[in-house]
Amino acid sequence: MTQSNNIPLGITLMIATTIVFSLQDGISRHLAGAYNPIMVVMVRYWFFAAFVIVVASRKAGGLRAAAATSQPVLQAFRGLLLAAEIVVAVYGFTLIGLVESHAAFACYPLIIAALSGPILGEKVGWRRWSAIGVGFLGVLIILQPGFGVFNPGMIVPLISAGMFAVYGLLTRYAGRRDRTATSFFWTGTVGAVFMTAVGIWYWEPMSPGDQIWMATLCLTGALGHWLLIRCYEVAEASAVQPFAYFQLVFASTLGLMVFDETLRPNVVIGAAIIVAAGLFTLWRERQKG
Repeated sequence: MTQSNNIPLGITLMIATTIVFSLQDGISRHLAGAYNPIMVVMVRYWFFAAFVIVVASRKAGGLRAAAATSQPVLQAFRGLLLAAEIVVAVYGFTLIGLVESHAAFACYPLIIAALSGPILGEKVGWRRWSAIGVGFLGVLIILQPGFGVFNPGMIVPLISAGMFAVYGLLTRYAGRRDRTATSFFWTGTVGAVFMTAVGIWYWEPMSPGDQIWMATLCLTGALGHWLLIRCYEVAEASAVQPFAYFQLVFASTLGLMVFDETLRPNVVIGAAIIVAAGLFTLWRERQKG
């Protein structure tokens, strides 16, 4: 079936997705400040898995068709990797806040571009390598190593970015033989099983107020994924992907206004360089496509 390419609608859905995911990050930051991040992600995954199963059951072929894959080890590893990445990301929010976490995490498209050669066998030309180098210069500006103000916690969102980049590349690789619905099903179900096996040992009761926040976190997770699915259904990914950077803006705004975080000049400069380099690599990828 030919995909429609309603770019204005796709852009609107992508921006809406970034708003919802930013709210999700803000709620995660609040809850992980009071409870173990592993438990918070576990409960979030329960709802995510339920959402994935409901979506799969409504498709042609049902759950059996969604789960069918010739590469179960790869699909399972993807699910484990994303679940672990979310735990690392949420832990980073509690260490350094939303502003600096998202500024550092913004380098993940550059990591994808750098690793697309060895993992996917794609050719990365000198222009994209130059953009990657410039982008990581932006990372160094954010980190400020050797200036006496280096925060070791800044390494956490960089680890998260690396994990998410590998997850993204493995998703592309899996997509050569599996449908998107199959990858989505394995991501939610395997992640939920893994997080339950690990997170149940960190269970602690929540206050009534935080139970409401936890329910809101679960609902925003489902809504965000639904918006993202709809976004990619109505428009080409290459056309709407640059607008995913709005999550940096919205999440940083939450950090400044709700959590009283500060905005250091070097973070602004470094993030701007990273985003510019990332947008260039996305543009080059679209040109090659």
